Amino acid sequence: MIRLPTTHAAITAPLVASSARFPGIPIGRSLLDGRPFHLSPVQTSDRLLPSTNVLALGGLGSGKSTTAKTRLHREIRDHGHQAVVIDSFGEDASGEWAPLARSLGGRVIEAGSFTLNPVSELFPTEVREQLVRSLILAVEPGALTHQATHALQHALTHPKATSLNGVVDALVSPEDGRWPAAKLTEWGEGAAIGLSRFTEGSLRGLFDGQDATLPETDLPIISFDFSHLDRNSPAIPSLMAAVSCWAEHVWLRQSTAVHRHLVLEEAWQILLSPATSELIQRLLKNSRKAGLSLDVVMHTLSDLGDGKAQDLARLCEIAHVGRLGPEEAAIVGGLLGLPAWAVDRIPTLDPGQAVWKVGPDYVDIVQTILTTDEATLTDTSSRRRMAQQSLTAEPGASAEPVPELIEDARVDADPTADPGEDLDLYAPFTADNDDWDWESMPPNVINDLARHESVLQAAMEGRFNEAAQLAAVCEREDITTHGLNSGQALAWTETRAQVAELQGDPGHAAQLRATVAGMGNDRDAEWFEKSGGSPAWHSVPEPPAPLPTPGDGQPERGRRRTWPYVAAVAALSIAAGGVWQHSQNEQETQDRKEKAAAYKGRSGAALHIDGVKADVVAHWNSDRDRVILELRSYFDRNARYLRIDSSGESAQSTLGNDRWFPKTPEIALPVEDPLADVTVRIAIGGKAWKKGDRAESRSIRLSPTGIAYNAETGEKLPSDL
Repeated sequence: MIRLPTTHAAITAPLVASSARFPGIPIGRSLLDGRPFHLSPVQTSDRLLPSTNVLALGGLGSGKSTTAKTRLHREIRDHGHQAVVIDSFGEDASGEWAPLARSLGGRVIEAGSFTLNPVSELFPTEVREQLVRSLILAVEPGALTHQATHALQHALTHPKATSLNGVVDALVSPEDGRWPAAKLTEWGEGAAIGLSRFTEGSLRGLFDGQDATLPETDLPIISFDFSHLDRNSPAIPSLMAAVSCWAEHVWLRQSTAVHRHLVLEEAWQILLSPATSELIQRLLKNSRKAGLSLDVVMHTLSDLGDGKAQDLARLCEIAHVGRLGPEEAAIVGGLLGLPAWAVDRIPTLDPGQAVWKVGPDYVDIVQTILTTDEATLTDTSSRRRMAQQSLTAEPGASAEPVPELIEDARVDADPTADPGEDLDLYAPFTADNDDWDWESMPPNVINDLARHESVLQAAMEGRFNEAAQLAAVCEREDITTHGLNSGQALAWTETRAQVAELQGDPGHAAQLRATVAGMGNDRDAEWFEKSGGSPAWHSVPEPPAPLPTPGDGQPERGRRRTWPYVAAVAALSIAAGGVWQHSQNEQETQDRKEKAAAYKGRSGAALHIDGVKADVVAHWNSDRDRVILELRSYFDRNARYLRIDSSGESAQSTLGNDRWFPKTPEIALPVEDPLADVTVRIAIGGKAWKKGDRAESRSIRLSPTGIAYNAETGEKLPSDL
């Protein structure tokens, strides 16, 4: 898969897989082709989804949490999954997952309403140490040195260490062990100071109880609600650390559900905290083995910094991205490997719409569809609506009238014209001289041309697969919006023909243009085949009856003149093609000048293959009409077999009984272009190689400027000099 640097939006990787189907719960409907979109990651083949972790991104009000809650509600209800939610955000001092948890018969545990004893005998010994370490890291990240860790382990064996207060006492006044008490006191001072925050400071009451009451492990969903705590308080990372540790060591081991979910709402707090980041990373990496899906919900990846953002994107095979600003969309697109058309759509998405990436190749834009009950359970904007309603309910307040939306409104009509006059909306836009008048074209045509230009630009740069896929996506959108025989739809056929010509397939281009010429006159042709009713889960209000139009009862208008769109696209293609060809020629000339200036007449690469250190070297003669290629292993006694191939010529050498090393194979080739690179295939057999074995091989590209590259990856190789 080809990727651009993360400073740019990825434009070559995953493409739309319009025929793909996934098993599982219904989520919504594709906005690209109208198909229902289903997905249960755990039911999908592990060849497509090695892991089932899901990343949900989006700005405030984008619907990312609503989609995450809807997915989990249906997985628990329909498939018997279980979930633990760490919820640190909500309204009215209540977590936003609370209504959903209660509706499913689960439990909401509010911070402060329970006391967890991290060293209770209900926990295994290793869990107690992990919990206490997490609490120290949450408030004093630098306190756990190697010496402090040993002092803590010693304190946990003390008879007093049945509560957090007892652990602090054992750190402050330890008994002699393998190390004297004075040393242990010194080493454990930082850890004792950190734990004292939970026994005497502002975090008192959360972990310093004598007894521990652990949540049940057989509930369908448990939501740990931290929403009423100060979001900057160390209590949140401390509680998150404790809950994550409990989930890993207790809940996962005792749960009998077919699959489990750990939901991290506002996950940036967890992933940036030293107390929890390592634990969450471990759960992400081991999720498949543990039968666990991590559902990570956050605004954007840039909050995490480059390193952690890249790790998170790599470990989540599924992502859905709601509305973000253009800059954030570009960052997310680069990290997730989204194609450029998808990145461009992210800032324009409505609430509930998201770009979905499933596995390495599938990308779609999906509208989440909710039932009435689900809309109530997942609502997180009640305060905003109440404020809006109270404003309109004030005496004397009057809401601005909402203009009636009429389909196919004539936005470009002359306001002084007679309303009853039958304007020819399908007439071509031309100037007096019958040349193309770009300024008189309506905005929607100009916007369409920008999309066509993007496709043609991709084709001109050699990205033919991307251009074809992007054209197909845009064509589907215009067919859905304007109809099968509309000018907008037919213009894409012309663009696809231009792409075919640029790709060197004039036959396919002619076939596409013949399709345009032979299109029928049925303006009401349906793009999607209608069969049966909507699925039962797709519950939406019935559409209103269409309003009568002034044209009722009149003869049907003739076929729409589509040539303005097609001609505009063709003109754009010709102009862009000329500019591209000229710029390409200039670039090639400039490249050759630079290469001639850097000419050295020699190139080589240092290689290490099958335990053998070798150099592949190219020498151009003084007349620049001949090049000598050699593969040298020098005095490496591990070398048993050397072979070099290029342009139909080959040479090889093996270790004989009469010598210590194989001879250097060499071939000479004629040169037509002295500035052209030479590609060679070399094979090397190491110490274990035997006659008849297949030797390890590489393809190397040698430039007369002295630089060598891996011909398969483009990676620059170290010089042999």
